[in-house]
Amino acid sequence: MTLPAQSMIDTVHSYVAAFERGDAGAVAALYAEDAVVRDPMDAPPIKGRDAIRAFYERSMATGAKLALSGPVRTTASVAAFAFSVHLTLPTGEGRIDVIDTFEFNPDGLIQQMTAYWGPNNMHGFEEQA
Repeated sequence: MTLPAQSMIDTVHSYVAAFERGDAGAVAALYAEDAVVRDPMDAPPIKGRDAIRAFYERSMATGAKLALSGPVRTTASVAAFAFSVHLTLPTGEGRIDVIDTFEFNPDGLIQQMTAYWGPNNMHGFEEQA
């Protein structure tokens, strides 16, 4: 299955814009009802649109902001994109560098999102004196 590249790119931009607005419902609407989120990829899967909406509600409650780091890459029915998450944790302000992949279903909805990041991608967050 191959989807139009621009359609996948538009979905990525809609995802970032909805996250920036703090609209977890709009983010969840980009996903299939039975979608799966792995964030980070070695975490237990989050399954289903309602659980995905709740995941984004918790993420947005941290005040996190997203910034794309270059163009969206597409092939067949997958989009990959690098971005940074800027947020404040109890240990201070910092940034997490992430690469996400969206695997799309034939209807153009996200079937699976996988986020690639780990402790070595976290910058800042040191104790503020």
